Amino acid sequence: MHIPMSSPDITAAEIAAVNAVLSTRWLSMGPKIDEFEQAFAAQLGVQHAIGVNSGTSGLHLAMIAAGISDGDEVITPSFSFIASANCVLYERGRPVFVDIDPLTGNMDPSRIAEAITERTKAIIPVHAFGQPADMDPLLAIARAHNLCVIEDACEAFGAEYKGRRAGTLADAAVFAFYPNKQMTTGEGGMIVTDNAAWAGLFNSLRNQGRDVFDGWLNHTRLGYNYRMDEMSAALGLAQLKRIEELLQKRAQVAAWYNERIDEIPGLEKPYIAPTTTQMSWFVYVIRCGAGVDRNSLIEHLGEQGIPSRAYFTPIHLQPFYQQQFGWRRGDLPHTEQAGDTFLALPFSGVMTEEQVEYVCEKLREGVAQA
Repeated sequence: MHIPMSSPDITAAEIAAVNAVLSTRWLSMGPKIDEFEQAFAAQLGVQHAIGVNSGTSGLHLAMIAAGISDGDEVITPSFSFIASANCVLYERGRPVFVDIDPLTGNMDPSRIAEAITERTKAIIPVHAFGQPADMDPLLAIARAHNLCVIEDACEAFGAEYKGRRAGTLADAAVFAFYPNKQMTTGEGGMIVTDNAAWAGLFNSLRNQGRDVFDGWLNHTRLGYNYRMDEMSAALGLAQLKRIEELLQKRAQVAAWYNERIDEIPGLEKPYIAPTTTQMSWFVYVIRCGAGVDRNSLIEHLGEQGIPSRAYFTPIHLQPFYQQQFGWRRGDLPHTEQAGDTFLALPFSGVMTEEQVEYVCEKLREGVAQA
């Protein structure tokens, strides 16, 4: 049996939505992006939603809105996809990494205060794997030091923190819609904010710096080609209409995994914090305990047609960051421990219970060998 690492959940409704766009004259900057943005903002309960061509683009524009410039420092976790740190470098700032809570894999708020300097300008908490970071103490620190907070919610659409929706907790937030996400537009992302001035800036920046009253070839500021196209917006709108179904299907697959992982010695299922009132399952990541060789386990699963991934490789241990900033192993012990022991298994909303059972059966075999 071959099992893919992830699969988008696409139905006839999504195909029809994209085909309908192809029969119009609007392939970019048409009515579908407006409709998608309005529906997304309403779903989340925010004032403004601005579609972009990736989560990475959204994070970059958020750094511009936050005023990040030469030498400004932005505090963020190293245990994340690399875009949450790269976006700081795009504006010539400096990412400052803090260690994580070893249970959740999210930024440890108790580490933030000691990382703040006179150059600190913002914090980017990352809601890893679909679980919100512990935001209240983080926001209290940010307020005390007059820092912007940008939620990297790229993995967490649908998650809730103490009954509040991820993406509504800070100055702005960014979601991503890559095919392995809870909902997809193929490639794409969304910035959300209640700040009208920031929303206007995002709209300009994503469209080559054109402002509201600019003609087509007039550009008020330096901008970028970060627009979301009409086909992607139509796909996203169709997915958004199914979002509760999509989230529930992923939760069911996670529940099947949880039941079986509990029965495999040496493996730990994902930890859900008490502050997480709604988990939004992006990936299913287990922890390999002492005595379980994760790399041997990955190799064994691969031989059985089951892909798996070390998740994440810490950003501070990536070659560029070590060469540029001098980070070394030992700097962030909990992050490094997670990077050495966390393992992402095949996961999507279209997985069957039979497939989950097969993965867990081979996990049992692999643990016995590893």
